[in-house]
Amino acid sequence: MTMTIDRRLLIKAGTFGLAALSIPGAAQALFAGRGFTHGVASGEPSGNSVLLWTRYVADSDARLTAELSPTPDFARPVGGGSVTASGARDHIAKLTVTGLKPDSWYFYRFVAADGSTSPVGRTRTLPVGEAAGFNIGVFSCSNLPFGWFNGYAHAAARNDLDLAVHTGDYVYEYGLDVYPTRGQALPGRSVQPDHEMVTLADYRLRYASYRLDADLQRLHQVVPMIAMWDDHEIANDSYRDGAQNHQSDSEGDYATRRRIAEQVYREWMPVADLAPADPLWTSYQIGNLATLIRTESRLSGRDKPAELADAFAGGGDIAAALARFRDEKWVDPARRMLGDDQARWLGDQFKASKASGTRWQVWAQQCVMGSMKLPLETADWVPRDAPAIVRSRSAAGLAASKAGLPFNMDAWDGYPVQREALLQSAQAADADLVVLSGDSHNGWGFDLDAGGKPAGVEFAGHSISSPGFEAYAPTIAPADVAGALVRGNPQLKWADTSSRGYMTLQLTQQSATAHWHKLRTIRERSTDLAGSSSLSVLPGRRTIAMPG
Repeated sequence: MTMTIDRRLLIKAGTFGLAALSIPGAAQALFAGRGFTHGVASGEPSGNSVLLWTRYVADSDARLTAELSPTPDFARPVGGGSVTASGARDHIAKLTVTGLKPDSWYFYRFVAADGSTSPVGRTRTLPVGEAAGFNIGVFSCSNLPFGWFNGYAHAAARNDLDLAVHTGDYVYEYGLDVYPTRGQALPGRSVQPDHEMVTLADYRLRYASYRLDADLQRLHQVVPMIAMWDDHEIANDSYRDGAQNHQSDSEGDYATRRRIAEQVYREWMPVADLAPADPLWTSYQIGNLATLIRTESRLSGRDKPAELADAFAGGGDIAAALARFRDEKWVDPARRMLGDDQARWLGDQFKASKASGTRWQVWAQQCVMGSMKLPLETADWVPRDAPAIVRSRSAAGLAASKAGLPFNMDAWDGYPVQREALLQSAQAADADLVVLSGDSHNGWGFDLDAGGKPAGVEFAGHSISSPGFEAYAPTIAPADVAGALVRGNPQLKWADTSSRGYMTLQLTQQSATAHWHKLRTIRERSTDLAGSSSLSVLPGRRTIAMPG
């Protein structure tokens, strides 16, 4: 069992005195060594608490002491506690520290019984009461073999982020030569295991190999994170009782795989452990500035997506078949992305947040919500020598567009009845709704509407490393692709279809502004930007304030 790790990968000492950590040493600890192997992380802050995370490998369960201080020298510790790094939990240690001051930055570390210490992390609590501004980094879709995590590195080097939000696809489940293929994979960026993750050991090893990445470690080290899985943390296009990339005859019971995936996610991420009856959704209050609402859209309530392939299966008149699909299966009111309990809770969150005088209702979720069809120009985008799957998907998307159907049934476009109902609940609450999304690998700005009236805006972030539209239309200028998509989709006001990077959401009492930070490359390690784009929404407007 081997892993290729570039020896230049170091977590460098920060401007506020964070300890350095050698990644080659961490790789040795993962497979043969002992001690703190994967740095530190924090997450799920409130106005008076924050969760702390580390991994400490020993021959048996190890008791650690967590220390938290307003200064990096730990001269005046103000909180902490004792926690066990348990072998039964893959040597993970987590605890939530309470009794902290609101809107405050802290440094933290873990100390082992032998006196060895973890790297020093930095974290913060949320504002309480009046809050003038808050800056959130939004991340998604980090497929390690496709390239460097330069978006994480760029964000970690900033000093103006208050919080990281990860909307999913933190890891990918595939084995070698799938996604990416061997020809697409970047040398030195292989992951373990070399096959698709299915068992408990597989999932743990995949997270362990991802978390050896220096830039991902650094992001966790310097800012707290709020996170929720999308599909690839389980299996591609997953839903409540199945997934496109799960074959029961060769990979066993889906419910078992799902249970393993959630267990390992909770082990390796800075998120709270939940009892079986606890809901997977929650919210965080950022003073009177915003309610950050985090939902779960894969395991708790999602029905199997409708599939365009169903319309083609019978052959015959394709146009007539698509019309039947559109008028019957696609608009089936019984189909859900969120279960009924979560949907009711979400509507109540909109009402309660607005009634409390909170300025913004920010809904952080996984899949693109705005409606999008493929433009007719798509027929000229796909090269004749493109893989068969690319050509077939393009042809199906074009046929769907002609029938008035969207092309991605795995996004909210596949659940139009519930989408309309949820947006109507935001309207009923008079919410200033800002939806944050990932999953699509591209950058989008949508005006969301219900019943022909504005319901809010959506800012969807591009991926850290997974390829976007440029993989389907490699010979077409990205501006032409984006322009055609905007012209062909009334809700879509802006698109970037070729960049990798991340998004920030800058919240003030006067505006909510999304900034898309586009990295020059992911094929070499660099934090150079190729550019950035910004869109804003003003209170009470519920539509994007277009530049110019």
